[in-house]
Amino acid sequence: MPQDPAKTSALLLDDARFDLHAPVAYHPERPERLAAARAAVKGAASWVAWEKVAAREATADEIARVHDAAYTTHLESLRGQEAYLDPDTYVVPQSIAAARLAAGGVVALVDAVLAGRASKGVALVRPPGHHARPGQAMGFCLLNNVAIAAAHARAQGIGRVAIIDWDVHHGNGTQEMFFRDPTVLYTSTHQYPFYPGTGAVNEIGEGEGRGATVNVPLSAGGGDAIYRGAFERVILPVLDEFAPELVLVSAGFDPAERDPLAQMDVSDGAFGWMAREIGKIADKHARGRTIMVLEGGYDLPSLEAGLSSAVRGLLGNEADDIARDLDAPDLGKAARWAEKAGHKLG
Repeated sequence: MPQDPAKTSALLLDDARFDLHAPVAYHPERPERLAAARAAVKGAASWVAWEKVAAREATADEIARVHDAAYTTHLESLRGQEAYLDPDTYVVPQSIAAARLAAGGVVALVDAVLAGRASKGVALVRPPGHHARPGQAMGFCLLNNVAIAAAHARAQGIGRVAIIDWDVHHGNGTQEMFFRDPTVLYTSTHQYPFYPGTGAVNEIGEGEGRGATVNVPLSAGGGDAIYRGAFERVILPVLDEFAPELVLVSAGFDPAERDPLAQMDVSDGAFGWMAREIGKIADKHARGRTIMVLEGGYDLPSLEAGLSSAVRGLLGNEADDIARDLDAPDLGKAARWAEKAGHKLG
């Protein structure tokens, strides 16, 4: 069916089978999160022509680029079972299939973007991924969706992939997977000190990967001005300098002021501003190729409103502005460490 030329074209990954990863008792990572995310996407349908990308299970080879074989084998042994892999991370009979569909779906979305079907995509996936380590489930995450996608893009010949993680929790798994890799930039803004305990400013990568990890830890209570300062002073200059060929966003909406699992104070509109500014750099260096992948966000109205704003920002249908007060006392240290790692911030 031909696309409406008056609408912006974008790719969408979603699948009802993600809902089958459902806790047997209350858990903040629950199917209702995707209902909120779908409402945001549906709300954009008046001006976005969404083209669906079909989910499919990630292959063993795709997963093996970032996860240990023994861990993948262990996950496969849990198909059809109920268990807790740590105090926070559950599996039910359909969880492993859902996790592999989420990871493989994001890989398929990367392939669709690289093939030119559209330059931008949104992935509504569960379970989330950025805490999943090479050999360990953690923090609601089973497979690291964004990391698997980044490694796949590299295998397809993309020279430089950037991952921007604005989830309120540091993406320790993603950082670990690329800590020594100069071809994948990992940047993160996150509440600190906080779960999972990683993400200090001096975690900048090792060996050839030194400088390709950039952390901007933020004190509890940080709001729009703090996030704008983090992006304008550190994240965006580093991203521009890196000149990525593909940008992946670990888009968690738990920095929102109403989220129950964190203590940040970010407005809905701030997500649109961050997405817009990331998109500008992707337009400059990456032919616009940007994929936003759902991570956290546990207050359902905040998730819907934040994602709606992020879609507007990413796809160019305006984005709410945020405060210009950049007085952020803990950002100086982050900037100094970024410069120590070899980045020129100004």
